[in-house]
Amino acid sequence: MVLSSYSKINLSLLVNSKQKSGLHNIQSYFCLINLKDKIKIKKIDGKSDKINFTGPFSKLINKKDNSIKSVLVLLRKLKLISSCYSVAVKKNIPVFAGLGGGTSNAFTVMKYVLRKKLSKKNFNIIKKKIGSDLELFFYNQGFLKNLGSIINQKIKQTFFFVLIKPPIKCSTREIYLKIKKYSSKTIFNKKAVKKRTSFLNLLINNKNDLQSVVEKKYPRLKTILNNISLQKGCYFSRMTGSGSVCYGVFINLNAAKKARINLKKIYPKFWISIAKTV
Repeated sequence: MVLSSYSKINLSLLVNSKQKSGLHNIQSYFCLINLKDKIKIKKIDGKSDKINFTGPFSKLINKKDNSIKSVLVLLRKLKLISSCYSVAVKKNIPVFAGLGGGTSNAFTVMKYVLRKKLSKKNFNIIKKKIGSDLELFFYNQGFLKNLGSIINQKIKQTFFFVLIKPPIKCSTREIYLKIKKYSSKTIFNKKAVKKRTSFLNLLINNKNDLQSVVEKKYPRLKTILNNISLQKGCYFSRMTGSGSVCYGVFINLNAAKKARINLKKIYPKFWISIAKTV
């Protein structure tokens, strides 16, 4: 069986507070995009899983400690599965990028191997181990109200993205530790998300609270974002998650393609790609 493991983009990200556990309360409009890893999986005999990574970003994966191995081990520990699996992953999603590739891999494998619905208790145990982003991958587009609640956007809007991955490796933990000021909580704007124009305006007037922290440490990121925003047809540019992938939002595919060509001339050695909402 070949599975598609999609990446995600944070269209906005507000950090509201820090919990006693050390986790931060965040809110985010987000979407899945068609930049995806390919996962081949099959049940095998034996007492351990066989997990292999190939593709352009496979070298940065810890072969002995990764999200797929963690979720399979945990599912057996919880007695939700009993078998072991052979898993071959082609890594097309950049790592340490804010695109949620590792979490998406774990989610995709978990969804495939489970034959019954997860209880809330077991899901929370898995989410604590894999990461709070795990729940996002149930939805193509949505609003993360807080760490325990997501609102599904029933009306999906189509966007194109030009993605740039500079040679910067961001540590999510390190970035969050540097957050000193918190944003006020917002509410899901049900009316605005119904139309693409109003949704775009909502997003343009939003932000990613982690971006200023990363820009301070890596000033080059600010220049990259500015160059993306200068491209014809780009509505806004932003960093996703804790970075370091930067993106520009377009509603026209041809404009996105031209922007990619222009940006490739400026950054010939950077990974640059086009993606679309799922």
